[in-house]
Amino acid sequence: MADGLRRLVSTESGRVLQEKLESWYQDYEINSCDQNLNRCCEIIEMNSAIQGQLFTILSETAREGGHYAGVETIKSRLLPWLGTCFSSTTSGKPFETNLSLSQDSVEKERQLRKFANSQTLELQELQKELTSTRLQLSHVKQDLTETQLALEDTKAKSATTLLAAEDEIVQLKAALKASHAQEENALRNLNRLNDYEQQIQILRDEISILDAQKSVLQSRLARSRSPSPRHSQSRSPSPLPLRSCSPGRARLTNASRHAYLVARFGDIYAQERLDAETLLRTYISDMEMVQRIIYIAAVESFHAAKMAYRHFKMRVRKTLSLGHSGPESLEDTVLDYIVRHEDLYDVQASVNEVIRSMNINPKISFPPEIDFIVISSLIRELCRVAFSMQTLIPPLDIAFGTDGELFNETKYRRSFDSDFTAPLVAYHVWPALIENDVVIVKGEAVTKRGALWSHRSRSRSRSHSRSRSTSPLRSHCVSPS
Repeated sequence: MADGLRRLVSTESGRVLQEKLESWYQDYEINSCDQNLNRCCEIIEMNSAIQGQLFTILSETAREGGHYAGVETIKSRLLPWLGTCFSSTTSGKPFETNLSLSQDSVEKERQLRKFANSQTLELQELQKELTSTRLQLSHVKQDLTETQLALEDTKAKSATTLLAAEDEIVQLKAALKASHAQEENALRNLNRLNDYEQQIQILRDEISILDAQKSVLQSRLARSRSPSPRHSQSRSPSPLPLRSCSPGRARLTNASRHAYLVARFGDIYAQERLDAETLLRTYISDMEMVQRIIYIAAVESFHAAKMAYRHFKMRVRKTLSLGHSGPESLEDTVLDYIVRHEDLYDVQASVNEVIRSMNINPKISFPPEIDFIVISSLIRELCRVAFSMQTLIPPLDIAFGTDGELFNETKYRRSFDSDFTAPLVAYHVWPALIENDVVIVKGEAVTKRGALWSHRSRSRSRSHSRSRSTSPLRSHCVSPS
């Protein structure tokens, strides 16, 4: 009996029956007739099963009490109850009580059903969220796998790159070491080169001294061989003083600048002078007048450049004398400054001064509608060269020449259209370059018979017909004849 009761309690048949009744009550309105009848039959079957178990327990309990045990209880309770249950006309308070209990149980079953439905919906939402989370987790796992693969690939590439970088670093270190060695070697060679350059500069100065002495000796030899009494009585030029080797820039570069300026003076004669002649021939048909204009332009350019150099040197000396100190003298310091800052020379002012001087020169004429500015490029180059020549030690200058002077073979060479038997200079084509009264570059002159008389007649007629204003003082200073 106890085992049967235990089985009945463990199966929870009463609770399940109550849930069935509540579920049927909640869905009664939406179910069809057949569904409600099936639910009712299912509950009756379940109830009959429970009742069968209870009757089995009842019989076993009565059997345990003996042959006559429990008879009174069966007579007083079971038999009346059986009669009441199977009587259709029975009514009263117990039934109402059972009905109220049934209604309460149905209401509880409805609430439980509602709660179960809400729990079901929440469960479905949770399942959906779980599915979405699982899908995201799957994507994350896939991304993680791809990232791991990429990381492994990157690690492999990084290892390869690191090995290559280490090799490159080793090579760069070796190249750097080699470059340091080369740099040290280059520095040593540079120091040697500086020593060589100083020695070469000293040798160049010595060579220039020897060249100057050679020129002096040749000049003396030529004058000693010349039959002209004028040459034999002329003053012998003083020998060129030895140039001292000074650490100053001007003295160290004196020989190289001397060679460059002499070569540049020859280039101007060969190139810029011919270009100016070609340009002037488009305005003036007289070749003699063209050559006179160019010669006077050269003379005036040297004069203007020398005056500009003097003023510039005075300003520099005045400025540097205020704070001068050091092993070099003030003159060497001033000369070094001028050599380093030759670009401060106002060459245009000298060009304007040359053009003004040429406009009042009575020996040359020019069409009134054209100005001498057409040959300003030639004048500018001559002024620059003349200014730089003043920075040499000793400075270079041009030889003084006059129309009608005796032709000197040491100063000039005759032009191709000259009369080679004429002893006098008709006019000059290009000035000679001198150093300490010694000619180092010959000029060019035209010799013709009757040159002095022809020159005076031309000057007289030109002075009467010239439209520009003249200055006798300036003309006398420029070219006295």
